[in-house]
Amino acid sequence: MRNIFTVILKPSGKTAKVLIFVALIALLAAGVLGYLDPVRAILEQERFTVKAGQYNITLYRAVMSLVALIIFFWIAAIVSEFGEKRIAKMQGMREGNKALMTKLFQILLYFIAFILALDIIGIDLTAFAVLGGALGIGLGFGLQKIAANFISGLILLFEKSLENGDLIELTDGTLGFIRHTGARYTLLETWDQKEVMVPNEELIINRVTNLTFSNSEGRVDLAIGVSYDSDLDKVHDIILEAATEEPRCMRNPEPQCYLRDFGDSSVNFLLYFWVGDVTQGRYRPQSNVMFSIWRKFKENGVVIPFPQRDLHIKDMPRDLARDYPLADDQNTKTS
Repeated sequence: MRNIFTVILKPSGKTAKVLIFVALIALLAAGVLGYLDPVRAILEQERFTVKAGQYNITLYRAVMSLVALIIFFWIAAIVSEFGEKRIAKMQGMREGNKALMTKLFQILLYFIAFILALDIIGIDLTAFAVLGGALGIGLGFGLQKIAANFISGLILLFEKSLENGDLIELTDGTLGFIRHTGARYTLLETWDQKEVMVPNEELIINRVTNLTFSNSEGRVDLAIGVSYDSDLDKVHDIILEAATEEPRCMRNPEPQCYLRDFGDSSVNFLLYFWVGDVTQGRYRPQSNVMFSIWRKFKENGVVIPFPQRDLHIKDMPRDLARDYPLADDQNTKTS
């Protein structure tokens, strides 16, 4: 059933164009030649008439209204398809701008088709002033979120801050690629192939990190701790060597290694290196560098320590000393 309505209201291809042409010619010929008069006389009988206020809605008028709406929507669909193709072929325009122009063109086109169809049917358009007021109240209360998401979607397309293919991170930690920007939501595809539908309004009012806004470069951070017995200069050189051997590590900017602090159990270094395309992921180059550092530390006798504590017992009470005779020495040291 859904496919039938799709074909009727939004046809595509030469078949639809031929159907529209034949339908228009047939209606025009039937009206001029008077072939519709007998049908009209039957369908406008009182038993086929429904009264709605000051209007008498006959079956003939309902059928002709439906036919007129379908024909105008057919025409709008064909013109919309033609416009989409023309916009898609425009050179020097970003995909976000093309999507924005396409949506505005479709909205304007179907609005004009709807108004023309109502006018031809004979419905007084001034009656829609009251409907417009009621619609405004509805937007102010029940539909405000829908309207906000729709307007936010247009803003996103217009200002080009987020486009299809961008890698973004939300405030809740969700990380994914933008696959589609619709009228109500933006579709994100995460690294584990989940599809997350984010309301457009959230992308406007909340902080969003676009990792590919101006470039696709990304930084990888590694914290490494070594024992106090290590040759720190040698450790520094080993860490940088492991980073530069990684194929995805950029040479400009070069990787950087810093001695950060002297911890309780280790001397801590911090390694920065950059990858050229963050959309390909950062876990693999990070893992490769960590494996390389591990192997090089083994080869050069560098130890990565684990937390240790020294316990010194002084002045043990006499009652405890009787229970623990080995602890009589006040300088007993255990590790």
